[in-house]
Amino acid sequence: MGETGVGKVAIVTGGTRGIGAAIVRRLLAEGYAVATCGRTAPEEPIGVDGRTAEFEACDIRDPAAVAGWIEALVARHGRIDLVVNNAGGSPQAEAATASPRFSERILQLNLLAPLHVAQAAYPYLKAASGSIVNIASVSGARPSPDTAIYGAAKAGLLSLTTSLAQEWGPEVRVNAIIVGLIETETAEMTYGTRAAQERIAASLPLGRMGRGSDIAEAVVFLGSPAAAYISGAKLEVHGGGERPLFLEIVKEEAGKA
Repeated sequence: MGETGVGKVAIVTGGTRGIGAAIVRRLLAEGYAVATCGRTAPEEPIGVDGRTAEFEACDIRDPAAVAGWIEALVARHGRIDLVVNNAGGSPQAEAATASPRFSERILQLNLLAPLHVAQAAYPYLKAASGSIVNIASVSGARPSPDTAIYGAAKAGLLSLTTSLAQEWGPEVRVNAIIVGLIETETAEMTYGTRAAQERIAASLPLGRMGRGSDIAEAVVFLGSPAAAYISGAKLEVHGGGERPLFLEIVKEEAGKA
């Protein structure tokens, strides 16, 4: 595809580890100047081939903090071409006992924060005919037991994506990536033992879980001129999707017959 981001500026929320860091590195390789944020700075700057991303501590749940971060960024660079709303996540919590404070914070991080960032960046994206890529999840497109409020927030993010695409076109394109099961440095916390991860990988049509680089490639595409007529899309990057449980039950019961 070549370096599609030369002279352009991208921001990536939560870009210090996992999927976010992979996105940052890929955008740097495309020639973008990249700024990222998080609650704490990484031990080492996120970079590739001698180019590094700018980092600023910012609580993206705070609209005032977001506005300050965006204004300072534009003062340095003069423009914003691409926003990647990547920050998010949730620990497991049973819906029957999750506290109101817990639910509110998960909703703020996964739905309201992307809106705050999009709103703050909108005037600059409009001027640059830029785009937004929201990092959503399969949890927002199918039931999400034990992370119900997270799934609801990600479903809301998908709805927000299509609504903003309608409101902000033609100057700003807005798309979402529905992320499947991904291997990261915290995979054990999410998917269990190595043996469990191997079984999960084998159950997927493409025979493996996703990698941060898979999501990063999708981000580069959606932010590039190759996606000039794509807006309001929900791009599924999930290796073919999870196999329905009932099929395994049918197979197991047939084997007993």
